[in-house]
Amino acid sequence: MTVFNRANVRRHRDRSAADFDGHDFLFLESADRLLDRLDDVKRAFPWALDLGCHTGQLGRSLKGRGGIEALVQCDLAPRMAVEADNSRGLGLAADEEALPFGPEAFDLILSNLSLHWVNDLPGALLQARMALKPDGLFLAAMLGGDTLHELRQALSEAEIAEEGGLSPRVSPMADVRDLGSLLQRAGFALPVVDADTVTVMYDAPLKLMADLRAMGESNAVFEARKGMTRKATLMAAVKRYQDVFADEDGKIPATFQIITMTGWAPDASQQQPLKPGSAEARLAEALGTQEKPLEEKAKPGLG
Repeated sequence: MTVFNRANVRRHRDRSAADFDGHDFLFLESADRLLDRLDDVKRAFPWALDLGCHTGQLGRSLKGRGGIEALVQCDLAPRMAVEADNSRGLGLAADEEALPFGPEAFDLILSNLSLHWVNDLPGALLQARMALKPDGLFLAAMLGGDTLHELRQALSEAEIAEEGGLSPRVSPMADVRDLGSLLQRAGFALPVVDADTVTVMYDAPLKLMADLRAMGESNAVFEARKGMTRKATLMAAVKRYQDVFADEDGKIPATFQIITMTGWAPDASQQQPLKPGSAEARLAEALGTQEKPLEEKAKPGLG
C-alpha cells in the first residue's frame, strides 16, 4: 500500500537540511530517550547503523555510548546524509525501503524519528532484521498516531467549514499494537513497544506549521490536496486551534507521540519460552488455591 510520496519526503528533507540544526529540538529529545534505552543494555555493539539519520543528531548524542566503534549514517535525502557525514564520518544516501547492506552487517541498528514516512514498514523492518548479526539489537523511535492531534482536528474542522470537504492534511501513523505485531512478523525476538508523549508549547499555530516545514515534516501523503492551502481555510484553522486548545497565556500545545520499538535478531543464546505442558509445578499450588475441573467451571450460575 502506497500512502506517502517518497519523492516528496526526500524533497522536503533536502530542502530543510541546511537549516535543520536550528529546528532539531524534537529529534535531540528523542535521541536522548532512545540512547537511555541503549544504556540499559550492558554490552558493546562495535558496528552500528543510524537509519534515517537526518543531520546526525543521534550520532552526535552517542558520545561513546554502546561501545560503538563505527557508525554508518544513512538518510533518504542526500543533503541530510552529507550534513551527517560532516559531523560523524560514514554517511550515505539510502532508502529505508531498499537497504543496500548485506546480511548480518551490523551489531546494532538505531532509527530516530524516520520510519513514520515509510510505506512498506513490514518490509523495512524485515530488511533491518536481516542486516543484523545474530543477537543484534534493533532500537527505533517513530511518531505515533496521537501526534499533532490538535493540528489535525483544527485543519479538518476548518476545511469542512470553508471548503465543504476533507483531505488528509496530517500524515496517518501507526499505533503501539500495530508495531508490536509488525516486529513479530519481521522475525524479531523479544519485541517490546511502548510510547511516550512530548508536548511542545507554541506562541501561535503558524509557528508550529513553520517548524514542521523546517523539520522536513511537511505533508507528503499521496492523497493530499494539491497546491497551497486556501488562506481562508488556514486562518480558520488557526482560529479553531487557538479557541479550542490555547491555555490561559494564549499558548497552544503540540503533541508528539514517540513510540519506541525494541527487538533482537534471533540467536540460540537468547531466553526461549517454555514448551506447553513442561511446567514442573501447578499454578494452583503456587497460589494456594484448589484447582477445579474444566466442566465444573463451565456450569452456568443461578439467576
